[in-house]
Amino acid sequence: MQAHLSVAYDRFQQLAADAMLLLPGLGIALVVFVLFLGIAHGTRLLVQRVNARRFHHNLVLVLGRVSQWGMILLGLLLAITIAFPSFTPADLVGALGITGIAIGFAFKDIFENFLAGLLILLTEPFRIDDQIIFGAFEGTIEKIETRATMMRTYDGRLVVIPNAELFKGTFIVNTACPTRRLEYDVTIGNGDDPAAAKKVMLGVLARLPGIEPEPAPDALVIDYADFGVKVRLRWWIKPPRRADALDIRDQVLCAVKAELTRQGIDLPYPTHQVLFHDQTESSDGIRDQQREGWPPKPAPGGG
Repeated sequence: MQAHLSVAYDRFQQLAADAMLLLPGLGIALVVFVLFLGIAHGTRLLVQRVNARRFHHNLVLVLGRVSQWGMILLGLLLAITIAFPSFTPADLVGALGITGIAIGFAFKDIFENFLAGLLILLTEPFRIDDQIIFGAFEGTIEKIETRATMMRTYDGRLVVIPNAELFKGTFIVNTACPTRRLEYDVTIGNGDDPAAAKKVMLGVLARLPGIEPEPAPDALVIDYADFGVKVRLRWWIKPPRRADALDIRDQVLCAVKAELTRQGIDLPYPTHQVLFHDQTESSDGIRDQQREGWPPKPAPGGG
């Protein structure tokens, strides 16, 4: 028992001596790491200041954070090398390689969204306050983060879209161009003159505010409907935001209906006539006497 205690005591003394030998290196490593923390903070501020006028605010923040964490990682590697001289950078890189593979599999979706977020911020297919349509969602972009993009729908709901899905998917940017074309199909009566109706509608558009003169509005006959002639009315607006589009569309439809009615141009709607035949009548089947449901019997000798 005494021999075991002696061996343990000698082992403890050896560990203590080794720790004392490591203390100077640990102290220097700690100082180096703290120094790199300050350098990382300054690097982030410098990167953000340099790129503030070149890129969007969200991208500037991301670039600053990436540069900061890069400097922190460099300081950590240097501090470990100083504290443990036997642990060479090659060993550290090998350990990080194995660990990186494991982390990569565990956090594949997170890394994918992070890289997609960086690419979205760099390429800028849309920006903050742009209005887009993605799948079943339509709304205004409020925030672009490295993991997800925040969209506010027109009815006030917040939609969080993973950046990887957004980057790989198809979306429509309604506010990408300075102008936007709107259209509406107006059906006039079959007995009305399409040319006169188009002239009336284009005259209304020429008088309304908010309608762009170039490209000029137009009206095209696109179909003969069951109950009338269908004319497609098209016009351009600026800015192309949804609220403006709805407001101008409301003005156009109200003004066009009022003017067409004033000019005596019919705006028909589908109608159906249903004839009911009473099968209990005594004249059932006798065409000369039946009131409805049968055509009149031809006169004798008639063609």
